[in-house]
Amino acid sequence: MRGQRDLFEPGAMDDLFDDAEAGPAHGGNADRVRARLYKVVAEARAAERLPWDRAAVRCWRTACPQMTLWLPDDEAAQLRFTFETEPACRGDA
Repeated sequence: MRGQRDLFEPGAMDDLFDDAEAGPAHGGNADRVRARLYKVVAEARAAERLPWDRAAVRCWRTACPQMTLWLPDDEAAQLRFTFETEPACRGDA
């Protein structure tokens, strides 16, 4: 076992968590997130009928609020409100 670290040695794994404050692991980018959210809202507004199946609506209703966490608070709140009030985003269209 030469060259292997003792995982049970105190402090042996401290360096595994150095980037804990770096943000969510998926590496979101505010500009990309913003563009995607505005695209989803535009698609919903332009639709004459529900643009997604029920599973996709459920997915977007979960993902959109989480995605807004990458944006400034005011913009995030406005996008969440817009998304929630759009009939297609609620699955009502």
